[in-house]
Amino acid sequence: MERPIRVMIVDDHPVVRKGLVTFLETYDFIRVVAEAATGTEALELYDQSLPDVVLMDLDMPDMDGLSATARLQERHPESCIIILTSFKKDDQIQSALKAGAKGYLLKDIPVEELAKAIETAASGKPVLAPEVTQVLIQATTKEPNSDESALSEREQEVLVLMARGLNNAQIAESLFISISTVKFHVSNILWKLGAFSRTEAVSVAIKKGLVH
Repeated sequence: MERPIRVMIVDDHPVVRKGLVTFLETYDFIRVVAEAATGTEALELYDQSLPDVVLMDLDMPDMDGLSATARLQERHPESCIIILTSFKKDDQIQSALKAGAKGYLLKDIPVEELAKAIETAASGKPVLAPEVTQVLIQATTKEPNSDESALSEREQEVLVLMARGLNNAQIAESLFISISTVKFHVSNILWKLGAFSRTEAVSVAIKKGLVH
């Protein structure tokens, strides 16, 4: 690209955002044009900043990275989103790619490799961390298991509360578990039901007779 690659950083930790800005702006071909602390803020800032690449965290308050990625793809199919997270579970990776992410990288990536990945993604090519590629390979070579897509007892409980309109904090309080655990279960539910959002998951669950 003749002009610098415009990047938006989406992460709820200000120290992480500051560090990424500091490191990435040492590269002449990268320009950080926006920072967001939540998925909702990312949706608002996208139209204002029009980034070429979005670095998206997964675990955030208000709206998580999976939901924000799906919403951005719905509004802007041309958007280029790279998930940048500490999580590398099979279901989270597959859910992110299904939501429209063009890449999935881990936060321990060296800054030189991150800069190169941004350049690669901006050119239209997918980028995956080696560890992520290995997880996907292992997932595709597992023996078929008809029970693998079935919801666990805890996921069923979370799904019922989702259908009642409870948010993550309310679900956590009702089930006496942490909010991060709720987010993990919600992510699994979305993946297993093939849904991009909580609303779609509930709709699918109703059609399948999983909730009433």
